[in-house]
Amino acid sequence: MTEQSKLKLPAFDPSVVRETNFTSYPEPHRAANQTRYNRRLGDHAGLRNFGVNLTRIIPGGQSSYRHAHSRQDEFIFVLEGEVVLQTNDGEQTLKPGMCAGFPAGSGDAHRFVNRSATDAKLLVIGDRSSGDEITYPDVDMHAALGPDGAYRFSTKSGKPF
Repeated sequence: MTEQSKLKLPAFDPSVVRETNFTSYPEPHRAANQTRYNRRLGDHAGLRNFGVNLTRIIPGGQSSYRHAHSRQDEFIFVLEGEVVLQTNDGEQTLKPGMCAGFPAGSGDAHRFVNRSATDAKLLVIGDRSSGDEITYPDVDMHAALGPDGAYRFSTKSGKPF
């Protein structure tokens, strides 16, 4: 029996958490965001007030479309590989040990793109503030957090997908 298999919650090995490339983005925006894989560590631990994801972005992939939250703070720590952070101010390359934070309501739309030849891994932390809305400046999409904790997607004009 390995040390990892002896762990009991609240402790756990992240590798036991299922990795998925599921996205709630509607078509036609879904495929571009299936180039990143998440292990939902916070959900596995039973956390309700904030989310923690171990995100793996494959070469050529992206974390999401560039987006900004109205009420949710986000914090990202680069664990492995190299990613290009794209924000309203342009691009910069982040390497292991570097991090970025996005305060709620800042309007700084952001995403991470993997232009390298190897996978990149990020630790992504965000709160689960009610009433959150997400703007996507580069695509015709808007999201609003429903009372059930799921985002509802529409076009920028308000037409549901």
